[in-house]
Amino acid sequence: MTSSGTHIVVDIGKTLSKITLWTRGGRMLDRQVRANSLCERDGIRCLDADGIGGWLRATLRGWAGHPVETIIPVAHGAGFAAIGDEGMLFAPVDYEQVIPDDVTAAYRAERDGFSVTGSPPLPDGLNLGAQLYWMSRRHRAAMENATLMPWAQYWAWFLTGKAVSEVTSLGCHTDLWSPGEGRFSPMAQRLGWAQRFAPVVKASDVVGTLRPALAAETGLPVTAQVLAGLHDSNAALLAARGFGEIARQEATILSTGTWFVAMRLAAEGGSISSLPEGRDTLMNVDAYGWPVPSARFMGGREIETIIQLDTRRVDIKPDQPKLMEEVPTLIRRRTMMMPTLAPGFGPFPDGEARWVNAPVEWQGTWYARRAAVCLYAALVADTALDLIGSKDRLLIEGRFSEAEVFVRALAALRPDTEVFVANAHNDVSFGALRLVNPILKANGGLRRVDPLEGDVCGYRDSWRDAVSRTPPGFRA
Repeated sequence: MTSSGTHIVVDIGKTLSKITLWTRGGRMLDRQVRANSLCERDGIRCLDADGIGGWLRATLRGWAGHPVETIIPVAHGAGFAAIGDEGMLFAPVDYEQVIPDDVTAAYRAERDGFSVTGSPPLPDGLNLGAQLYWMSRRHRAAMENATLMPWAQYWAWFLTGKAVSEVTSLGCHTDLWSPGEGRFSPMAQRLGWAQRFAPVVKASDVVGTLRPALAAETGLPVTAQVLAGLHDSNAALLAARGFGEIARQEATILSTGTWFVAMRLAAEGGSISSLPEGRDTLMNVDAYGWPVPSARFMGGREIETIIQLDTRRVDIKPDQPKLMEEVPTLIRRRTMMMPTLAPGFGPFPDGEARWVNAPVEWQGTWYARRAAVCLYAALVADTALDLIGSKDRLLIEGRFSEAEVFVRALAALRPDTEVFVANAHNDVSFGALRLVNPILKANGGLRRVDPLEGDVCGYRDSWRDAVSRTPPGFRA
């Protein structure tokens, strides 16, 4: 291999799909992004495998001639593909598809307890086992003969024609994995799914080389190797471990996008018994197979729900001073949003959103509303971090790490924690790149976040008091 070799990361997120081209030394050469389209087949909301696949091929054609050595797939969790001799047997289910109540009830009777899997019962198809159970009824013959694989590894199969599974994707709230045992859950074995999944390999293992036909179509080298890849939040965790402030120390990574996922690198290890099952905590599994105490909420979706505009409007650079100007008045007036804007998820799954002292015309701009939802996201994140015992160090990564009100409010709420931010766009991709070179260091360091000034902790006390006095199901 020559010193000019390059690597590609294929990152299939829930909202956006991204493909990045990198040098061996970790410098990004190009980045292409596509918004994922809504897709429906046979009355079921599904993942747009065909649309993403077509865009992926077209993007790779644009990089024809590059000396690509490695391609690494990354994807969100709670997705799977069923493959047969002719390819995909049916469209993969979108985890936001509502599953019929009778199917959900029957499935809940089959699943193992939280103490076994570290996977809480979640709405819709967010437990991958619930999707498998439903599809086993709808597509009985196909599922009996299918090779199953997680969504990230589907893209490895798309590129190579070889099927594998991988532990970070199997271990993210799927009900299919027992983190303490490092193997498929008793339910997955009992229902025959463990035998149907493609062989489990490491995220860094080479699955194969590019399909000859795909290499010919795209102009990429037929020798390009494709890794098994991993779950996107775990890729962010790998990226964080590339910073000296985080590596081999007690720290928590808060990955922000459609989901805000907090993953704690606990110095004393992680225990499922320490996690509250009913508040969207879970035990993830990292790329090395180790349990990772985690908590999550649908922060990006909640922000979008409130502002009803492009979510970039809370984090684009030119708006930050104006958003910050609104904060003192919001805190003084105790203008706040009660959780939750995503029912069934997060640390307050049974709450219903309402404003307290809602922003009105006294502000005269959209800035107050957007600043207020950033404060809300910080309050929910602070709660989620407490649930997993986060301490000492916190790294906020992803698109909302550039939302100054959010990150500075969170730093003020956690005065005993060193809070850092990293690059807002490429941490997942860079983490995936570290599967190729584990000692790769990020270009540039972390930035320590200055806490927000003012009575932020008093604001939190008022918010928590209002939350505690609001009965479940209340709607203003």
